Amino acid sequence: MLLEGRTEQPAGAESLRAWTGPDGVAVLLVDRPERRNALTLAMWRALPRVLDRLAADPAVRVLLLAGAGGTFSAGADIAELLEVYADPGRADAYHRDNVAAEEALAAFPRPTLAVVRGAAVGGGCQLAVACDLRFAAADARLGITPAKLGVVYPAVPTARLARLVGPARAKYLLYSADLVTGARAELLGLVDEALPGPDLEARALEYARTAAGRSPQTLGAAKDVVAAAVEGRDPQAAAEPWERRSRSAPDVREGLAAFLERRPPRF
Repeated sequence: MLLEGRTEQPAGAESLRAWTGPDGVAVLLVDRPERRNALTLAMWRALPRVLDRLAADPAVRVLLLAGAGGTFSAGADIAELLEVYADPGRADAYHRDNVAAEEALAAFPRPTLAVVRGAAVGGGCQLAVACDLRFAAADARLGITPAKLGVVYPAVPTARLARLVGPARAKYLLYSADLVTGARAELLGLVDEALPGPDLEARALEYARTAAGRSPQTLGAAKDVVAAAVEGRDPQAAAEPWERRSRSAPDVREGLAAFLERRPPRF
């Protein structure tokens, strides 16, 4: 359903595929279903480039992140990790690439929404947390599992998780390394909407299309100001460039005119 009516775009990366559509919604698919969409080093390295290509397209208003074959992502490729951790230098480089990919997703300039079906584990859950929002099937399974592997979870995703769910719930998830259902994740604040499985993609598209029809100026400002607030930066400093541009940009005039004319705005 997510891909209907969309055109595949060159992603330039194996196991990462991208589609765009006339509704302003792009879909980025983790496409390695034979390994439950386990993430390789090559995929971590490619993700920022794929995101840059989508960000450069002004027709992309909202980005959905999903996994192929009924699984969001089972996390890092464990066989590859075994080789990586045989060399401390390779392990350091791997974590740098992993964090760079996460930060590129978090910095994507338009709204992002993870559509979680099946497992979102370890690095898969890390990517979901880096999105602005997460919609999940009620029976999805989410968890952050480095404590099962002896891996020290990097500071960036640890802090992002704590900002999202709060310090106690972050510890709850990290200490046990257990998986929780989508329904339980919604109660923990890890998921924004937990839905019956058959309704997940339709609801994600409905929300994405709604957001795509709103003012890009307002959404961009909201994303930057909220990020500044939760990261301890000055929210007013983040808002000021948007406020200055809004005085001459057409969004406000179009929004007010549409309201008075009782029609949908055309941003």
